[in-house]
Amino acid sequence: MTRNLHPFATFSSRAAGSDPRMVRVTDIDRFVFVVGAPRCGTTTLSRFLKDHPAIRFPSVKEPHFFAQHDLRGLPDDELRDRVERDYLGRFLRDAKGSVGADCSVTYLYAPELLAPILRLWPDSRFVIALRDPLTMLPSLHQRLLFMGDETLTSFARAWAAVPDRAAGRRIPRRCVEPRWLRYDEAARLGTYVERLFKAVGQERCLPIIFDDLTEDPRVEYRRLMDFCGLPTVRGIDFSAQRSGKAVRIASLQRVLKRPPAVLTRHLAADRYLHRTAKHTPGDGTPSGRILSLRRRLLQWNKVAAPAQPLPVALQLELRARFKGEMDRLARLIGRDLSHWLVPEEQRAAAAVRRQGLEARPFGAPAFSRRTVERS
Repeated sequence: MTRNLHPFATFSSRAAGSDPRMVRVTDIDRFVFVVGAPRCGTTTLSRFLKDHPAIRFPSVKEPHFFAQHDLRGLPDDELRDRVERDYLGRFLRDAKGSVGADCSVTYLYAPELLAPILRLWPDSRFVIALRDPLTMLPSLHQRLLFMGDETLTSFARAWAAVPDRAAGRRIPRRCVEPRWLRYDEAARLGTYVERLFKAVGQERCLPIIFDDLTEDPRVEYRRLMDFCGLPTVRGIDFSAQRSGKAVRIASLQRVLKRPPAVLTRHLAADRYLHRTAKHTPGDGTPSGRILSLRRRLLQWNKVAAPAQPLPVALQLELRARFKGEMDRLARLIGRDLSHWLVPEEQRAAAAVRRQGLEARPFGAPAFSRRTVERS
């Protein structure tokens, strides 16, 4: 029983075959799933997990398995066999550790499909990375441009194209999944977090706000480890990661990142082939010389993303569109998010006021950055 139900990915798995090293469900005590929205710090959170010796990290950061397959109707024995063969055997076969990890952002958008996880690992946990849509959506757009899935170079044009794309029109050729281009769905955070809470239980969920993660990653790392029931470890990299990237030649990037079908076996990276089941482990990979040239071309083609401030009118449109979602999200997670969806000019004015508060005279009441933003 396989159905493509989630909004943002269509990745499939194929049986890995009989293998004495096959990972069993009982080899893993529980899972930690990073299910946050895209461009909300999930890469940083996944790095925190990957660096922990108790974590069994998959061969690819985002397998997307449970968002691709509807396993809810399977009997327990069949469910276990299917997951061991197509998920654990494919993505976690060579990993070590007693706690599994899976950082597929698509799971947030298909929460009802996660029910089989709790049948297999009742103590699993779900980390929800969240971010202000006014910064998250342009960042997502820039990432899709870099990956070759988006062709409209300004976010304003991409946002205006959402109705057409929802109807199946204006989809770039070789886009891995057209639903990635549904920026309107990506920012419905209140709706999807509420559905996730109902599907897996709020007590199993830890919301992490992108603002907090960038402001003090060490604090959020400790919160994450405590939530996972794991000790902290030394040597964690807390530096900023994944700054915005752009490309010199968009057409070259699309050929290298999203090659035509006849060139996929030669130009696609091994991780892409593995995740999309275009080969199984041991099938062999593209020529090392070709992949080396591909990496050099990608590196040459990569440049820092230019600043592209959103027009004020578009900021106001996004605020009107998503304010209800953010109000619902704030109630669900018990956080004041009133500083989200604030147009850039108002943010700049607030920053000036904040600087004035930080330069207060001796004896004046102290305000933290978070207190000012949420006041």
